[in-house]
Amino acid sequence: MNILICYASTEGQTRKIAQFCAGQLIAKGHSVEVISAGDADELDLGVFDAAILAGSVHLGRIQSELGDFARTHAAVLNGMATLYLQVSLARAGEEETDMAELAAIASRFCADSGWTPGAIHQIAGAFRFTQYDFFKAWAMRWIASRKGQEIDLQGDTEYTDWAELAQILSDWP
Repeated sequence: MNILICYASTEGQTRKIAQFCAGQLIAKGHSVEVISAGDADELDLGVFDAAILAGSVHLGRIQSELGDFARTHAAVLNGMATLYLQVSLARAGEEETDMAELAAIASRFCADSGWTPGAIHQIAGAFRFTQYDFFKAWAMRWIASRKGQEIDLQGDTEYTDWAELAQILSDWP
């Protein structure tokens, strides 16, 4: 099976997740192409049998380039096996209100794009203090303190559950 993984990443964790997915699917014998949504303008989806779209939540929204890609290709995506991976630090805590908000963000993203994925999975992201400017680092420290998270202000703290993601992919497509 020929599978597309199209992603949008701000600090790099979603790109890392996309690459992990590719490795898992290649190990299952699939052919995989991984591409950033910002580089996918001329992509012919007709050559793919299935697709994974992955984007991260920032200020309640997914990156616009992933939304543009999904909207442009919704008709083709709706005709194949698809998976949507939504990456967020809120997933790490599994608080009921956070999970409801993530579900609402995914629902809005899909409704706005016209794409109906076969499955939606919430994936925990990472604190990337090595990537943040002063203001974003301050905001992320505040978020972490509100959630009682221990973080490394000089490094990165990853919350992605790689075993869970591997399990999701073992049952897909």
